Amino acid sequence: MPRLHADADEHLWVPVTGSLGFRGRRHRKAAIRMLLTQANRAAGADDRPGSGFLAWAMSQAAPLLMKRANGRVLVWVWKSDPDLLVAMAQVQEATAQARAARAMMPMEYDDTESFRSPFLGMGEKLAMPLPPDPRPPPFATYTWDTGSHFVTVTCVCGDRERFGTVMGSMDDLARTVRVADDLTVGESAGVLRIDPA
Repeated sequence: MPRLHADADEHLWVPVTGSLGFRGRRHRKAAIRMLLTQANRAAGADDRPGSGFLAWAMSQAAPLLMKRANGRVLVWVWKSDPDLLVAMAQVQEATAQARAARAMMPMEYDDTESFRSPFLGMGEKLAMPLPPDPRPPPFATYTWDTGSHFVTVTCVCGDRERFGTVMGSMDDLARTVRVADDLTVGESAGVLRIDPA
């Protein structure tokens, strides 16, 4: 299964993937609390903030779950304000069901623009600063179809007014995402396998 790699600017982003224990705990908790609050709003509970205990519990479990994903999921939070922005990159097999699900998305999801990555080539970007339903948060998704897999970067912002101010940084992060395939010796002629560690 392919694994993802990225070069997130350490001055702007804090990685959640691989941040076990106390490392990155405050940022993980704040990001999860923001996502829970946004989920509550999307469900129609505007006055119910994300549970502090639930955010803490999820912040402890998240790195372990992502470690089990073995490089198929990478997550970062905005360093200066973890409540503002969360970014997640993931790779999934492009099955017939996944392609059908993408084809059946609502019409507003067709409003994409071309987005080029130096590693993944031409993909699509969908920015939704003001989703049709006012309850969900603003977000941006970047998608590449490699033929066998979909690579997706999703950025969720907790503040509609500040969404535009971080768009450039979201673009920069998405451009650094790349895929590394696991190959066995002799699987492909002319390929030298280098351990990423």
